[in-house]
Amino acid sequence: MEEENPNGSLPKKNIPISVSMRPTLEAERQKVRNIIPVKRVLYLSGIAIVNALVIGVIARGLIALIALVTNLAFFGKFSLEEVELGHHTFGWTVILIPVIGGVLVGIMAKYGSKAIRGHGIPEAMEQILTNQSKIPPRVTILKPLSAAISIGTGGPFGAEGPIISTGGAFGSFIGQASRVTDNERKILLAAGATAGMAAIFGSPFAAILLAIELLLFEFSPRSIIPVALSCITGAACHIALFSSGPMFHMPAVEAPTYTALANYSIIGAIIGVFSALITRVVYLIEDGFEKLPIHWMWWPAIGSIAVGVVGYIAPSTLGVGYENISTAISGEATIQVLLVLCFLKLVSWAISLGSGTSGGTLAPMLTIGGAAGALIGMGWMAVFPGSGINIPTAALVGMAAMFAGASRALLTSIVFALETTMQPNTLTPLLGGCTAAYFVSFFLMENTIMTEKIARRGVHTPHSYAPDILDSTLVKNIVKEAVRLLSADNTIGEVRSWLEKENINTERQRSFAVTDHDQRLVGTVDLYAITDGNNDANAPITSILNPRTATVYEDNTLRVAVDILARLKPALLPVVSRADKTKLTGVISHDDILQTLRLQKDEVENMQRTISLKRRSFQIIVRGRKFLHK
Repeated sequence: MEEENPNGSLPKKNIPISVSMRPTLEAERQKVRNIIPVKRVLYLSGIAIVNALVIGVIARGLIALIALVTNLAFFGKFSLEEVELGHHTFGWTVILIPVIGGVLVGIMAKYGSKAIRGHGIPEAMEQILTNQSKIPPRVTILKPLSAAISIGTGGPFGAEGPIISTGGAFGSFIGQASRVTDNERKILLAAGATAGMAAIFGSPFAAILLAIELLLFEFSPRSIIPVALSCITGAACHIALFSSGPMFHMPAVEAPTYTALANYSIIGAIIGVFSALITRVVYLIEDGFEKLPIHWMWWPAIGSIAVGVVGYIAPSTLGVGYENISTAISGEATIQVLLVLCFLKLVSWAISLGSGTSGGTLAPMLTIGGAAGALIGMGWMAVFPGSGINIPTAALVGMAAMFAGASRALLTSIVFALETTMQPNTLTPLLGGCTAAYFVSFFLMENTIMTEKIARRGVHTPHSYAPDILDSTLVKNIVKEAVRLLSADNTIGEVRSWLEKENINTERQRSFAVTDHDQRLVGTVDLYAITDGNNDANAPITSILNPRTATVYEDNTLRVAVDILARLKPALLPVVSRADKTKLTGVISHDDILQTLRLQKDEVENMQRTISLKRRSFQIIVRGRKFLHK
């Protein structure tokens, strides 16, 4: 006598069969549940802290090396004392010094490592996204050396880009030498890179945000804890090896009025347009160098001609020029000085950077943005005397908005300006200005100054940091009712006959859950074991159960389910109740999870298509207005 089963499962017999319950896999499940073992995070944190100490010393050494090269190249003396090139009296021969530096950088790139070219962050992003965060160890030595030569001979760059690249290379090297996973190596790379930034500027919070916005592409305890500790250590190195005061000095400012906030936001929007223009100019120049009929090794030397010529006209454009940023945000710079820092610095930096030499982008963009903000602020005050703005704050907003618009690292830009000036009353102007710049840049540019280069090589960079659906979706939200179950009371022969009669799609279902008469899970059995002619047809189905049956709780996340599927490779994953570990509530498979991911992908693509259409529409409107104006 058989019972009818309305769910389409194999009918159950009234004759009970004694079966051996499957061995529990609680130990395996516990391993999977502990996705972020505390010991592993502590291990990575310890490595990151030690790395940051080394990188802090390297940062101090890089500044000293730049000073040494500067003294040798411009003054012919062996000295580690930092000097300014803003008031040199070298005459036309100053044009030759950057060219010599460009030749040396080109030779190092040709015969040492091509990876030293560029400003650091895009190259680090590319290694994270395409090469399992593996940077050649020689870059750790060649990058700071080439940057010191480039900057020390007058290159209009900051030291932060090279030290970010060097710190990332050192973190990657330690990651390759240690027994860590690819993702853990990425964390060490990001921790090393941002420790370098914190060591140069003394801005640990901004460095953490830089890691999140431009390097990690994730936000989780396993990555943030090592990176944060590394940045704190880098900041401690800054205090010990540089100074404890603000990196850039500006006069104290009062809290802004609501009218001033609106005006600062407008200034930020204007800077956002400027940042998009600058980004396009840099890559147009780079495209121009690509068309030159000579080897790229000579491009830095050619680009350095512009550096020398501009340096002859305006000496303040040469070298690191951190003092120029303080000048721009001091509120005391003349219009002539600001014009030089805004436009001539731009010409020198854009041509040199486009030539593929070794240098950074942050300090030049801060200088250009600060000068532009001050100039716009002066003009705004002349037209609207009651605007409520002041020049130092306008310059600071311009400085931060330039970086926010060009890199779209919004939070990094705001916090960086606060940490390096220690002016809390500028928070709301910075929020308004940087957000406006970000908004304008988002609609004017598909990529940023950081991602355009690698995007041209076919490397996709994440544009959003939405929670991973695997971590935010519970198993119970996608579980399917187990409509095709096998009864522990059936024989192998009965199951074979049932499969033939019901015409089950064996391509889609290659495994079945087996339950007893109380719907309690007994185990799982694979299709090949059922159809294998070597098994006795009269034997109970329980005789060919899988030796271990993996299960997942209905309140687990899909991440846990994926880890179990990847670790144990079952064809089917039964879902059980946490209160009763043998009570079957449903099943999930690889296909169910892939379908969930596919739906999310379709939703994201639809949103991106909508954004792209809006961006194109915005660009068409802007171009149309320009045409009508002409």
